[in-house]
Amino acid sequence: MKTTVKWAVALLYMLLPAAAFPQLTLPTVGPALQLPDPALGDISDSLIDPVSGMVNVRVLERLSQSELKSVLNRLRIDRLNQFVRDNRDHVELDRNGDPAVRGVLIVTGISGASLERAQKEGFQILERTEIEGLDLDYVKFATRPDKSLKSEQKQLQKLAREAEVSADNIYFTSGTTPPATNAALLANSKVRSGAMGLIDGGVARHRAIAMPVEQRGFAKGAPVASSHGTAIASLISGSLNPDTRGLLAADIYGSDPAGGNATAIARALGWMAQRNVPVVTVSLVGPDNGLLGRAIKAAQQKGILIVAAVGNDGPAAPPRYPAAYKGVIGVTGVDLRERALPEAGIATPVDFAAPGAGIKGASPDGTLVGLRGTSFAAPLVAARLLSYYPTANFSQIEAAVNGLIREAKDLGKKGPDKIYGNGLICGQCGLR
Repeated sequence: MKTTVKWAVALLYMLLPAAAFPQLTLPTVGPALQLPDPALGDISDSLIDPVSGMVNVRVLERLSQSELKSVLNRLRIDRLNQFVRDNRDHVELDRNGDPAVRGVLIVTGISGASLERAQKEGFQILERTEIEGLDLDYVKFATRPDKSLKSEQKQLQKLAREAEVSADNIYFTSGTTPPATNAALLANSKVRSGAMGLIDGGVARHRAIAMPVEQRGFAKGAPVASSHGTAIASLISGSLNPDTRGLLAADIYGSDPAGGNATAIARALGWMAQRNVPVVTVSLVGPDNGLLGRAIKAAQQKGILIVAAVGNDGPAAPPRYPAAYKGVIGVTGVDLRERALPEAGIATPVDFAAPGAGIKGASPDGTLVGLRGTSFAAPLVAARLLSYYPTANFSQIEAAVNGLIREAKDLGKKGPDKIYGNGLICGQCGLR
């Protein structure tokens, strides 16, 4: 558990330069995977409203811990299968059973000899580039005809043992919002250096978003207005002063069925590094990924503090990334009674809590809608962190994090704990 001054010092030391759709965990699936007791089917069917996609809180809070784990596991499996079925032309599972862009492998740290060897074996180079702002190189390969991503990932790793071979994994939003339909994108405003960063979907025009927003797309068709990105932008706007430097918003989804991938997130981080963004909020979750992990570290070495949601897959869920990467500030959600959301993950290290239920946010249709999920807690913490850390400056990191820790209201067990981290931030923030 990351705690007080020791946490901040560890983060500062680590940062010193050396030489996606309701959120779901995406487990390995297959014939051998056992589903929960069929008797839980009625519970899982009633837990999610089929029209709005929102959680039925009354059902959720009646579940025992074992039922909660089983039901959320069932929902994860169902959603994974549905997502892959609906997008099989664009998505397939990698060797860990996580969804990724079909037919694409990403390699970092590959030598010239291994690159040549891979090409001789029939691996075609799709892209060889550097992520601007992060000084991070990668090579994108196509898998060979009629070969699965799973088998090709293993084979390419054998050919380039010194390199890190990853699929282009897909990341999902960690909160539920109604879908956006034909929403008007918020007009671009040029924001100043040091604006806050948001990596999510596009932001729609809405009266609750008063701050200047500059948007850029990192996926096919992007930027496109999204419900999730719009809700988060409204929470940030309501939490920052009217004279704020604004919001730099990266749409990594657009209209791409395989949007929200690791490459898009990495490129978005590079853009934010170029624009001297001190704090970035990311309410997305997925698996560990070689390119994403390196991009997170490279951004941190530029002085960027990254705040991320821990996800809504429940107490049995495995660690979710990017929140689980070292130095990333993991945020959970609480309800109006300051109780942790039962669906919030705890395997991912939790540093702070913030309101994740009983709050409202902007909807692309011009209304305000109820929000639930760790997605909506993360930007509230990020906005408070920005007040302590207005510029990306290594010398201010320890003071900024300690300032946030002093502000936190202790919840749960006395002192830092794995449920609430260092405590509650911004307990009265968010539209009610």
